[in-house]
Amino acid sequence: MTLFVGNLNYTASPEALQTFFGERWTVRSVSIPTDRETGRTRGFAFVDLGSSGEEEEALEQANGADFSGPALRIDWAKPRNVSPS
Repeated sequence: MTLFVGNLNYTASPEALQTFFGERWTVRSVSIPTDRETGRTRGFAFVDLGSSGEEEEALEQANGADFSGPALRIDWAKPRNVSPS
């Protein structure tokens, strides 16, 4: 399952998050959504780790960690609601 990483500094890069999580866990992917109009990051990211055990551990250990700004808020990502066509 994917982790939601909130309270992210607007200057954070996918590479910096990869390094942060990669020091402790196996990172499969990092995605930082951007605003469609401004191209600026939106202050959150999605991170996939190597296993559900690693994700559980990251949820417990990295939640509240300092990452170039306010304390990170880490939770399970919630699937987007898709409207029926």
